Amino acid sequence: MSVTPELGVVVIGRNEGQRLARCLQSLAERTDSVLYVDSGSTDGSVALAQSLGVQVLALDLRIPFTAARARNEGFAALLRSVPGLHWVQFVDGDCEVAPRWLATAQAFLQQHADVAVVCGRRRERFARQTPYNLLCDMEWDTPVGEARACGGDALMRVQAFDAVGGFRPGLIAGEEPELCVRLRAAGWKVWRLDAEMTLHDAAMTRFSQWWRRSQRAGFAYAEGAQLHGAPPEWHWVQESRRAWLWGLGVPLVVVLACLALGAWGLLLLAVYPLQVVRLARRGQRTPKENWLQAVFLVIGKFPEMLGQLKFWRQRLLAGKSTLIEYK
Repeated sequence: MSVTPELGVVVIGRNEGQRLARCLQSLAERTDSVLYVDSGSTDGSVALAQSLGVQVLALDLRIPFTAARARNEGFAALLRSVPGLHWVQFVDGDCEVAPRWLATAQAFLQQHADVAVVCGRRRERFARQTPYNLLCDMEWDTPVGEARACGGDALMRVQAFDAVGGFRPGLIAGEEPELCVRLRAAGWKVWRLDAEMTLHDAAMTRFSQWWRRSQRAGFAYAEGAQLHGAPPEWHWVQESRRAWLWGLGVPLVVVLACLALGAWGLLLLAVYPLQVVRLARRGQRTPKENWLQAVFLVIGKFPEMLGQLKFWRQRLLAGKSTLIEYK
């Protein structure tokens, strides 16, 4: 299989350094239609991309950066330079694209006219280096087959992407699932292949990074539920409710119980380790991975709740959403 000239790639990034170099080099022999969108890098990323012969679009610094905005503007610029594109691969600049992915994904879209988006297995490059990297790797191990959403790396049908207006540019997170909601509402399908797609470098070495990433997820859940939480979609309604229940509801009940019963009320905190045990026993990976994932799923409800609060505070005060970055 080989990639046809009708396929192009949009790479987005900021201060990715050698990660960006690996990303662009992994594409060099796959397609000539690659455009890099830079969101205000100060590490020489623009010069690096240009030295590799890649077309570069530097975003206007006066407009707030979001990954959604970067992808949209990159898509538009790529189509201006290569107007005959049928498929566009979006990829984050901290990811290396697997050698056979573009050809495999393109062939699938050619054979399935009702599919708008196809994604594969994104793996963490250094999954065993830190528990936070391993959590990312497990998060991306999604079921194969028809899916409800994709992540930041995916091959999309230009016709479908353009018809729904692309990504919602103001979203600071969760822009890919939100796009997939609109694509599925328009009659398209999203598909996850059993194929290697990208190697990602999360570079998460500290608990604080994981905490901010989880807070960003909570923000995305709140905004997603606000946009598409009505039936039949119920987009991220359950995720938002869980964040409120475990991150705020249970602690409030414990406080009220302590006021009524004294120190005996603290016994209600046992619900957290019990939830960890329940989730770990339900896991389908190795015992160590199941326990790790269970512990962080429970702890994660606290930063997710804070992300929910951040979203609603900004919405009620009519403030602008600001990026929640973990790198």
